[in-house]
Amino acid sequence: MTTTRCSITRSAERRRALLCLTVTSLLPTLAFAQASSERLLVEVWKSPTCGCCKDWIRHLEANGFRVRTFDDGNTDVRERLGIPLRYGSCHTARVAGYALEGHVPVREIRRLLQEKPAAVGLAVPAMPIGSPGMDGPEYGGQKDPYDVLLVARDGSSTVYHSYR
Repeated sequence: MTTTRCSITRSAERRRALLCLTVTSLLPTLAFAQASSERLLVEVWKSPTCGCCKDWIRHLEANGFRVRTFDDGNTDVRERLGIPLRYGSCHTARVAGYALEGHVPVREIRRLLQEKPAAVGLAVPAMPIGSPGMDGPEYGGQKDPYDVLLVARDGSSTVYHSYR
């Protein structure tokens, strides 16, 4: 009987040790994922009356970002951050040294921050219905296809992710 109890105890101890090892090995990954968005400040330049900009800001905040807004328009800052006018939208933002133009989903912002490509940032030109901030009840569930573009330092772009 003692032998059986010892082997059960050792087996339970091994399982606990394995579980502890697994959890502690995941902690740095979880901490990075949390720190990569929750503690980062996103600065947003927009018009003071733009409702979809406010909705996009809520999308950022709901996903753990801190946001500071500037209600004096975005044309000058878009140019200063290196986003060509052809990628323009109603708001421009900056996070961790990258520019964000338009209704960029948090998923792609997090990917950008993790991959750290040599680029100006991301852009969702115009204001596609169904993108974050353009997805409220007033759009009746409509979703237009759109691309998130990775904007290079020379002004060119490539598709970073397509939403279809």
